[in-house]
Amino acid sequence: MRIRVELDSGVLEEEVVIRCSSFSEEVQRIQKMLADLAAGHQKFVFYKGDTEYYLPLEDILFFETEEKVIFAHTKDAMYQVKYRLYELEEFLPGHFMRISKSTILNIHQIYSIRKNLASSSLVAFQNTHKQVFVSRHYYKPLKNKLEEKRNQI
Repeated sequence: MRIRVELDSGVLEEEVVIRCSSFSEEVQRIQKMLADLAAGHQKFVFYKGDTEYYLPLEDILFFETEEKVIFAHTKDAMYQVKYRLYELEEFLPGHFMRISKSTILNIHQIYSIRKNLASSSLVAFQNTHKQVFVSRHYYKPLKNKLEEKRNQI
């Protein structure tokens, strides 16, 4: 595989082009890594009262809906977000995933999962009392994503 960078001072927006003979697993991984990297550089504005906050996405434990308002939770605080959950799903990096109808989780922040066969499982985060529930429908995809992450290390 060759990697080439072309400099052009007339370019208004940077673009990455992948040329390949087939859409192989390797190409898919590269595309996903680039998309995640690009999404991680997007600016998110979080609100608390009349103050705007600019936080790194890595500080976010989860996003959740509460009475039609979306909140981003960090270990110590809660901020309002001006997006809907389905919009967040579109442009958050790949380490964020929906775990219930009302919650999107940052899998990098998971400390433990208490599995419950009869109902939702409980996700805990390190150094905070905050917890969220993973619905039975999303439990297996979450476990698969965590396994995938562990295999990349």
